[in-house]
Amino acid sequence: MWLDLVQQGISGFLVGSTYALIAIGFTMVWGVMRRLNLAYGAAALGAAYVGFWIYRLAPDLTPAILVLAAMGSGIVIGFLMDLVCFRWLPKEYELAPLASTLGALIIAEEVINLRTEGYPVSFPEIVDKVFYVGRLYFRLDHIVIFGACMVMVAGLYYLLFRTRLGLAIRGVSQQVVAAQLMGMNPNKTNAITFMLTGMLAGAAGALSVMAIGTGTSALAMTFTLRGLSAAVIGGLGSIPGAIVGGLALGIIEAEALRVFGIGYRDVFTNLALLAILVFRPQGLMGVRLAQ
Repeated sequence: MWLDLVQQGISGFLVGSTYALIAIGFTMVWGVMRRLNLAYGAAALGAAYVGFWIYRLAPDLTPAILVLAAMGSGIVIGFLMDLVCFRWLPKEYELAPLASTLGALIIAEEVINLRTEGYPVSFPEIVDKVFYVGRLYFRLDHIVIFGACMVMVAGLYYLLFRTRLGLAIRGVSQQVVAAQLMGMNPNKTNAITFMLTGMLAGAAGALSVMAIGTGTSALAMTFTLRGLSAAVIGGLGSIPGAIVGGLALGIIEAEALRVFGIGYRDVFTNLALLAILVFRPQGLMGVRLAQ
């Protein structure tokens, strides 16, 4: 029993790194614009499909091409998301972005359904190997995914805290008017933020679907719910919180699957979200704001 507990916990921890990447996208958009992007999961899945269609042009190449193509298409999708769903909406209508991004999510699902005729699409495997450490086994693709996610998180931290672009993003997120007085362009900064989070979404979407092996349009809502739940659990606006929330969500899912089966997996992730909202609404690593 203890062996199964540890085994599933490790697997959930590794898979949770993709949830962490998606949660970082939610938390960055919230931190900069104080808006939620409900189409972020659809952007992740859409970028993964575009990457797959590009990869299919030369299937003999390494599957890493699929991930790189998804990251590139994610940049374009992120820019379009900002342009269509956020930039021209009146600032005083706070619910408008929720409605526009929900519409974008539905449109993305329908486009994928039309393009695939509703059939699941088989994605290539990253690597098909398993190795053992004692009585524990590790899927090598999960190790690769975890390593890739950690590299991207490290790169994001370097960009945010060691570059002028990162300074602009943090400045706009803290005080828009002061940032404008210092010569920063909020619209440009917001667009770059969406492009950056779109790149992360593309990587997370491609890696997740390749680990699953099959892509369907229903994954758009799954990615959205998992990423948003992880961001809320960790604390909206906190990048470390998004990482912790994603990893924690992966472990909760894996252990619920082991003990109760797949039918109760979502029940326990939703219960974890509810518990955070009731007992610590600012999230595990968020800061309670003064009223």
